[in-house]
Formats: sequence, structure tokens, C-alpha cells
Amino acid sequence: MSAENQGIVNASLAPLPDRVGVDGLEEKWCQDWERSGVYHFRNTRDRRSVYSIDTPPPTVSGHLHVGHVFSYTHTDVIARFKRMQGYDVFYPMGWDDNGLPTERRVQNYYGVRVDTSLKYDPDFKPPFHGTDGKKISAKDQVPVSRQNFIELCEELTAEDEKLFERLWRSLGLSIDWSQTYHTIGDHPRRVAQKAFLRNLARGEAYQQEAPGLWDVTFQTAVAQAELESREYDGFYHRVAFRFQDGTPIYIETTRPELLAACGALIAHPDDERYQKYFGQKVYSPLFKVEVPILAHPAAEMDKGAGIAMCCTFGDVTDVQWWRDLKLPTRPIIQRNGRIIMSVPDWITDQGGREIFEQTEGKTTFSARKIVVDALREVGDLDGEPKPTKRMTNFYEKGDKPLEIVTSRQWYLCNGGTDRKLNQELLERGRELDFHPDFMRVRYKNWVEGLNGDWLISRQRFFGVPFPLWYPVTEEGETDYAHPITPAEDRLPIDPSTDVPEGFEESQRDQPNGFTAEKDIMDTWATSSLTPQIVTHWAEPGEEDQALFKATFPMDLRPQGQDIIRTWLFSSIDRAHLENGCLPWSNTTLSGWILDPDHKKMSKSKGNVVVPDEPIRKYGADAVRYWASSARLGLDATYDEGQMKIGRRLAVKLLNATKFALAIGREDENHHVADSARTTWDPADVTVPLDRAVLAGLARVIDQATQALESYEHSKALETVESFFWDFCDNYIELSKNRAYGTADATGRTPDRGQVLSARTTLGLVLEALDRLLAPFLPFATEEVWQWMHQGEGSVHRASWPLPDAFSQAAQGQDPSLLTWAGTALAALRRIKSEAKVSMKTPILSVSLAVAPEGKEAVRSALDDVAEAGRVTGDLTLVEETPRAEATEEDTGLHVIASQLGEPPAKKPGK
Repeated sequence: MSAENQGIVNASLAPLPDRVGVDGLEEKWCQDWERSGVYHFRNTRDRRSVYSIDTPPPTVSGHLHVGHVFSYTHTDVIARFKRMQGYDVFYPMGWDDNGLPTERRVQNYYGVRVDTSLKYDPDFKPPFHGTDGKKISAKDQVPVSRQNFIELCEELTAEDEKLFERLWRSLGLSIDWSQTYHTIGDHPRRVAQKAFLRNLARGEAYQQEAPGLWDVTFQTAVAQAELESREYDGFYHRVAFRFQDGTPIYIETTRPELLAACGALIAHPDDERYQKYFGQKVYSPLFKVEVPILAHPAAEMDKGAGIAMCCTFGDVTDVQWWRDLKLPTRPIIQRNGRIIMSVPDWITDQGGREIFEQTEGKTTFSARKIVVDALREVGDLDGEPKPTKRMTNFYEKGDKPLEIVTSRQWYLCNGGTDRKLNQELLERGRELDFHPDFMRVRYKNWVEGLNGDWLISRQRFFGVPFPLWYPVTEEGETDYAHPITPAEDRLPIDPSTDVPEGFEESQRDQPNGFTAEKDIMDTWATSSLTPQIVTHWAEPGEEDQALFKATFPMDLRPQGQDIIRTWLFSSIDRAHLENGCLPWSNTTLSGWILDPDHKKMSKSKGNVVVPDEPIRKYGADAVRYWASSARLGLDATYDEGQMKIGRRLAVKLLNATKFALAIGREDENHHVADSARTTWDPADVTVPLDRAVLAGLARVIDQATQALESYEHSKALETVESFFWDFCDNYIELSKNRAYGTADATGRTPDRGQVLSARTTLGLVLEALDRLLAPFLPFATEEVWQWMHQGEGSVHRASWPLPDAFSQAAQGQDPSLLTWAGTALAALRRIKSEAKVSMKTPILSVSLAVAPEGKEAVRSALDDVAEAGRVTGDLTLVEETPRAEATEEDTGLHVIASQLGEPPAKKPGK
């Protein structure tokens, strides 16, 4: 059996510093880790020996806050634990520099906007380089070509990424920085385009002209997963539709500006008020368009008048009715959110056409006023509009309610229209291990609630382009039904500059030529492929394929609970379609960070904390301690009090270890100048109190290991920390005089075996605690490790401690012995505290009453208890009689009688 399996520690002790502290440890050890490559993936080819993490790529155009520190610390704890267990940890970092947030930031930072009609200018210089956070209006932004704009996006994100990396390094994330990737670079574009082409070939990707949610500000389509329902001020208008004889039937609507788009009135089939009207026709007010009254089960009998107009389109219910009842399509809202510029042909009444002309080109707000005034004038408005609050769909990054606009878009199958695929994705959710498990229901509810496929196209500029062209007919029409695709070995491509096989650039946008697909992929269409991106799925090289086989499917996806419906689900969908499996076996889900008033931190509320502030103030280990103390899936309050506790823990580890290592090595000035080698062998632990400590340590190792294996980092930290403080506050105090080998208060000198037992216990336990705390406090534990193992590598490559060697050395000793001995020492100290004398005051005699279950434990440690409590006379134990009514304060041990000696004389000048 190896020395390691026997628990034997061969230490190479370094000179100890005169003073210890946590300040400056981040810079010291970050540089050392980078030089030595401690966290580099070693390219292990055995999948069973690799632990791979699909790390969330932060949006680099966003702003850092402590929420980032919170969730990324949780992941890093697991990465460090797995590395110490012997796994080759594949832990890359990505930068999400794709999508709308980047475009908005670039527009404001440089003062530019895209004009697709402009050609690339290689000498273009932007008007600004930073605008102090001010938003520049569109009219003041300089127009640039799409390619110039993309270059500015790449330039700015490169600067933003440096800030992120600096933070992650200062926090001590054990990232392999050689594995960094971007969501917009050549490799991610190749992955996204290759996956799309395969989806297209299998019929999983398709294009369709259909109504969809549209953001008028960003001028782009929006997917179901990106919706955010918000309360919006509005008015109910009671409006009369009329039968041919003029009899009114009233509906209530918040959007009277859509009256011209009405295709039917809809009521519930069971609504007795309207059953007699089903199949009849009425005329819309103002525009005099004939529309039917129809039944549909989605109509709400208790909402408004119980009968509603169906317009194409006012909301998603209109789309459902339009599809199910095959209603005419009568769109009147353009992509810019304004009313169309010509009277639609379904309005034939002259008066109606004149009213519509008044609304042409107007915003929906202005058109609404025109329509309401006209309704009031002709008597079709019953009463005045009534204020109301209504829930309206917004794009999660938008400021205006979404409209529904008909457009040609690309979709990817996700189970929203295919029951078989829906059931398969639900089964994938059952296969995945959720941590915490109660988050699983969010995935289930999302998949079951899908009502359409995933809209993956966006009408933006900075993103992954669809690798497609379309033929242009002899008449100059684009043939969208027969897209032209490139070979996979040509990827990545940009269809706006690359030419399809068999064509020349001169044929671009010409009859009998080709035209490029102008849309780009939704940012989630790329981010959903991060498991395939980081494992090099799309790369054909031998090394890349070996990496893919060694790391995929991955082991862990850590992420926020709020993007289960987007990132987690879409990643499962892509892996299911392409790889026929889950992309990873585990997912950990973090909660929100709350401010001290228990409100969610967000930039819009102005209550975020910049993360480098607490790191500078308390140190990275302290901030990590606060983050690690929070359980997965639960919200946590930003608490600097917790950070102070974490800093105290790190400092205590340094001081306790320095004390233990200095014993026997000090000169007359208490300096330790020489390095030394020593061996701590569990077989040398012979004193019952020492064996009890090893028994307790074995139990803590077992519990902490189980907790981390279950991704319960907070439980592991609590277990280790509790034992650490008990060890410092009780064991060190009880054993230090014996460890020094000095005579006790009665003049008795411990023998060599007792001294060796104490010193060995101190060394073994602190060395093991250093490893147990390493995932949580990487900087302080590295400092301590180098004192113990100078020149022998990093603690973060050391093996995770195993319990067996310690439990064997404990020889069945009950770990509660330390608890009882500590309780006895506390009782002795309480005598002096209540007498308000120095703790150095001797106790001439004392009698302790101890519960039956603790009497032998205290007796086993009596010499150490007496020495630590400075008992110079008799210390007797009697069995405590059980009390009729025990309280929480009862410890099972109390003082019966005691006699104090004279307090030590104060030193002169004190």
C-alpha cells in the first residue's frame, strides 16, 4: 500500500513569513498558476478520465456585477474538486459577443449605424470612441457599411473581453485560458452553419411566410423564448359592430386602431349570449367591411363583452384564431410599427377609405386617436374609453410592445408543432440530472407549453449569417423555395461576400444569377451549440476529433435558472437532433442575487454592485466564500457580513497553519528561518483525543465528498468550516502545550509519544483541511500548501483527501470526545470569565458534573483539559443527574465547585 493510501504525508516545510495575511495573494498566485499551467487541460484521451464543463459565455457587451461572481464561483468549486479527484478537467471560457446587446453598445460607443446600401470603407474612422454611456439618437449616428460595423463590433468586444478575463483571474477561476472561444469567430460560425445545413437537409429547418412577433425598435423578429410579459397602460373601448339592419353588437378592445384589420368576431361556443349569432355577419364600424361571427374555444366568456374581434394581427390569440378558422389575412402594420401607406383593397366603402387615409404612416398611438375620434363622431363608441392595465408581450431587451408582422423567417423544429419530438425532448429532460432537482419542472412546463417551432432568423447585422443563397429567375424574382447551399468544407461563409459554386460575383442580384440570404441567426442558435463548439465537433482534424470523443457528451452545464427555456432547452434540442443524445449529464442552476432590501439586482434598478469592489475590499477568497455559502437554485442576498466571515476564515487558516508548522522549529526570537522535511504518519497518533480528531476528520471528508459529488457546494463548505473552527477553537488549545513538549501547570512533562501524537495530528489535519478548503479559498490554501510542500506543485493538483487512512488511525475512537473536551474547557474558561479575571489565572481545584455519555470522553482528555484550563490542583468528575427539563443551553456538563488562585501579576507598563 502506498504512503498516500496509508495517509502518510511527507512534507517539505518552507521558511515561514514573520507576518501572514490575505492581501496580495491574488496577484502572487495568479501569476504562478499561469506560469506553471496548473489549470491547463492535459489532453487526456480517455473519456472516463475527463470531466468537461460547458461554461456559460458571458455577454461581453454587458456589465459585470456580483451575479456573475456568484454563479461562476459555484462552477469553479466543482471544477477544482473534480481536478483534485484526479480528473483531467476540461474547463474553457467563452465570450458571447454575438447579438443585439453588442450592436446597441457599438452604436452608442462609436456613434454609428448600419446602412446596407453602403460599400466597405477600409479607411473608415468612427466619430467617437466612447460616449460616457450616453445614448446617441439614430439621426446623429454616422451610417456605415455592414462590414465596417462588424469590424467595430469585433474591435470593441475584444476590449470588453479583457475586462472580463481580468475579473475572472482575480476571482481565482481555474479556467484553461488556452481554450477560450468566441460565439462570432470562424470556429463557432463553422459549427453553427454546419449544424444548420444538416438540420436543413433532414427537414428540421424550414422557412415560412407567417405571422410572427416583431420588435419595431430593433426591426427584427423575436422568438417565443425571448418574450417578456409586462404590465402596460391602456384603455378599454366599447365599440359597436352592426348587422345589416343597423342593430349593434358590442365588443371591447384596447386596440381600436386595428379595426381595419378585422377578419371576424369570435365568441366561445358555449356562450349562450352569442350562440344565436354564430354564422351571421356584421359590418365593422367606420370601414364597413363584412365579417362573420364565429365560435372558438379560446374565446374568454368572462373577459370584456365575451366576444372579441380577430384582427391580423393584434396578439398571439389572433394568430391562433386565424390559423384554426382560416380567416383572411389583412395586415395593416408595417415592420416599423406604423400603419401601411396605402388603403387596403378589402376596404371598399368610400368613407372608410377616407378615414384610413388619415392613419396612413402614423404610429399605432396616433392612429388610435384618429380612429377613436371618428368612432365617437359616428356614434359607434359606447361611452368613453376606460383605463386598464393589460399584460403585453415585449422583447426581453425591448422598450415597446411587440407587434405581429407577417414575414419570411427561418424556423427550427423544437417540438412546438411535432408531438413525437415534443415527447422525445420531455424524455431528455427526465434523463438529465438537475441540481437542484425541483428546477426540472420548469423545463417540463416549458416544453409542454410550446405552441410553435423555434424562430431562428433575425433581421440584424452582427451575427452568424445563414450559409445560403437563392436563385434569381429570368424575371428578376428571388426563388426562395430552392436555396443554394455550400459544401461543408467551405464553411464558414458569408453569403453577402462569398459566391456559390457555379456562379460568379458579377451574377449577384442579377436575373438568372443569385442573391444572398440577408438574415442572420438568432444568438441562441449559436449559443445553443456551445457543447459542440468547445469540443470541436465541426473540425475534421484528427486532434479535434480526439478532443470531441474525449469531452462529449459533456459532464456539466452550469447556468442561471432564468434561461432554462432558452439556453438549456435549445442546447438539448440541438444535441438531440444532431447527436442523438443529451449534450451533458448534469446541470446546475443558480438563483438570483438580491440587494440588502431583498430586491433582485439589476442595472435598470440601479442596485448592482461592481464585483471588483468587494474583491479589493475583502479579497477574492472572502467573496468566493460568500458565493459558495449559497445553495443552488435559491436566491441569495449580497452580504458583506458573509464576506468578512470568509476573510476571517482565510486568515485563520494561515495563522493556525503557521502556528502548527512553527512548533519545534522556532529560534529564541520565534522565527523559523530554515526549511525542513518531516513526515506525518497516522500510525504515530496514539492519544485518545488526537485519535478522536482524526475520526472527526474522516467523517468530515466523507460528508464533504458526498456533498460535492451531489453538487451541494454550500453543504460541503458548511461541513468543513464547522470542523475547522472546532479544531482551532478546541483542539489546538487543548493540545498545544503537549505539542510544544513543555511541562504542564503541575510540572508534569509529556512523554515523546504524546508530543509526536499531537504534532502529527496538527500536521495531518491542517494539511487535509487545506485540501478540503482549496476549492473554496484557492489563494489562502495555495499559500499554506507551499509552506508545507515547497517546490512540490500546487494544492490544486493535489489529491482530494480520502477518509479511510484517518478512520483506521482513529481505531474506532468516537469523534465526540473532542466535543466533550471542548465543552469542559469552555466550562473552565467560563469560571474565570464570570469572575472577571485573566484566563491565565490558575484554578486550584474544580469539580465537573458530566452526563453519563460524556464522562469517559472527558476523562480520556483530562490532562489536556486541565493544562489548557490552567488547573494546578484537583480536577474531579462526577456523573451528572439527568434533568427533568433539559434546555437548548444544557451541554451535559457544568461546574459544581471551583477555587481560583491569584491572577498573574501584570507586567510593568501594562
